[in-house]
Amino acid sequence: MRGVLVGVVGTVVVLGVAGAVAVPQAKEWYEGRHEQTASYATGKAAKAERPSVPRWLPDDAASVEYAMRTTGGERILKATLSGDALPASCTPLDAGAGKAPDPEISASWFPSGAASGAQGRCGAYYVSLKDHTLYAWQTNDDWVEENRRSAQ
Repeated sequence: MRGVLVGVVGTVVVLGVAGAVAVPQAKEWYEGRHEQTASYATGKAAKAERPSVPRWLPDDAASVEYAMRTTGGERILKATLSGDALPASCTPLDAGAGKAPDPEISASWFPSGAASGAQGRCGAYYVSLKDHTLYAWQTNDDWVEENRRSAQ
């Protein structure tokens, strides 16, 4: 009887450890399976290849990195700009507007804490620019609002 009890306890411990490892991996896989990433040489190429890339991105932007969630409007973008100013169609953030929301997806090329450096809005995207590198992100709520406005 003691051997059976030891076997049952051992099985429960093994299953518990396996579950503790498998559940986070399954969650990561499930959340990540609806994300797409792509790299483009220029903004023009990115916009030609993928309609969801924002139209305000300059055609001459270089080294474009883009990630999006296919189940919503979460987007992040990184690009090298030729100048040291945000694209002309962007507007600066109001000083009293508060902190920009954090991006809802991530990629190795997108810095953590980008929201604290937000400088403006380009359409539904929050943007920051540092040393000619543009970082932009869009939340699902902003995407929903932008689509609602354009449908009116």
